[in-house]
Amino acid sequence: MDTTPDELQPIIAAAAQAAGRLADTTPTERAAWLTRIADALDAAADELVPLAAVETHLPETPRLRGELTRTTFQLRLFAEVLADGEFLAATVDHADPSWPMGPRPDIRRSLVPIGPTLVFAASNFPFAFSVAGGDTASALAAGCPVVLKAHPGHPRLSERTGEIVRGALRAAGAPAGAFAVIHGVEAGITALRHPDIAAASFTGSLAGGRALFDIASSRPRPIPFYGELGSVNPVVVMPGAVRARGPRIVEGFVGSFTLGAGQFCTKPGVLLLPSGHGLTDTLAAAVATVPGQRLLNEHIADGFRSRVTTLRESPSVAAISAPAIDDDLLAPTLLSVSATDFLAAGDAVQAECFGPAALVVEYANPIELEQVLRQLEPGLTATIVAEDTEVDDVRQLLPALIGLAGRLLWNDWPTGVTVSWAQQHGGPYPATTAPTTTSVGTAAIARFLRPIAWQGFPDELLPPALREANPWRLPRRVDGKRD
Repeated sequence: MDTTPDELQPIIAAAAQAAGRLADTTPTERAAWLTRIADALDAAADELVPLAAVETHLPETPRLRGELTRTTFQLRLFAEVLADGEFLAATVDHADPSWPMGPRPDIRRSLVPIGPTLVFAASNFPFAFSVAGGDTASALAAGCPVVLKAHPGHPRLSERTGEIVRGALRAAGAPAGAFAVIHGVEAGITALRHPDIAAASFTGSLAGGRALFDIASSRPRPIPFYGELGSVNPVVVMPGAVRARGPRIVEGFVGSFTLGAGQFCTKPGVLLLPSGHGLTDTLAAAVATVPGQRLLNEHIADGFRSRVTTLRESPSVAAISAPAIDDDLLAPTLLSVSATDFLAAGDAVQAECFGPAALVVEYANPIELEQVLRQLEPGLTATIVAEDTEVDDVRQLLPALIGLAGRLLWNDWPTGVTVSWAQQHGGPYPATTAPTTTSVGTAAIARFLRPIAWQGFPDELLPPALREANPWRLPRRVDGKRD
């Protein structure tokens, strides 16, 4: 199914040709496109969900049906973003001859679509981070044509979903070239290097994402590359919480790190417990109740086996639960290490393990705990499990936690990533290549927009968002005050 160079060229040419027409559409028009796509996907659920289950080994219910619901919800949520209008950040400064730094010209600023966007689909969410996922939804909402590079883990689902998206866009009156699906590693790399591609997004492995990021950065004309690459997602458990509710913490942690066979980018991979916690047997018993599961594909399974083998062979690492890893159904692995040994071991122990495995790190005191937090690779999330009486102790850790992750959780588990206006799904590298952005939530649209200031232009030449009459009735800042 790989897209050939002869097939790729007209796809990108069509996207480039459509870019101007998409940029001229109104937010209301684009909102109608997104709603039409969501309706079409919902109508095709009974066809798409079984196809996804066959290709990914994920259960139809509740996982895949829930994920499809999430996908269509976020499409409709971006339609709300378009109706709201604040995403354009329209700002008007009228001419002011008495401006303190000298006479100020009339200058007006808003955001415009960045242009044709290349989206690399993820393997672990065949709906929500794939063909019609959040990157596609936010790029189309911004007014950018999308060239979607399908993930090889679910090619038939990708092709069929792409057909549904294209059909919905046609029915809604979107320009030809607004959306296309391509297949194959070489097609993706060739598209990333193409001069007509203006931005790219990616969800996947650190190695793959970094290679693509380097390509995007080394082009003759570099482009923004929004990659989500990897995350350990540490969970810090304070001593008071262990004493008050240790068994419940164990239940929540095991449920979170084994959810979806540990194939979530927000899987908590490190559990920091105080020395003498007394929960080892409880952890082992909880893990033993979780059945083995097939991973998404053999490539991921091989990577999991290799990483677990490296961990188990480390002389400082002990097994809490270490079942065989040579079966198709992989039971969860839970290992432990002291904070001192964790700090000394480097990447052999500290790097992410994608799949149903986690590492308990036992810290002796608050100083050692902070040392571990400051040495961990930054990631998407960091979780604190504590009692209200431990607020002062946690406060001392906040600088390290803030430097570590894009989303901090208090007495919750990171594997639930709601789609909302306040959500942040990103973090310092290597969690993402662009730590000021998010790939989940309404702020994701900002990745595919760029600012333009218009100085001294006649009103009739300004975009509607900046015209004096404000025909779209947008929220705006005018002369420094909210309009």
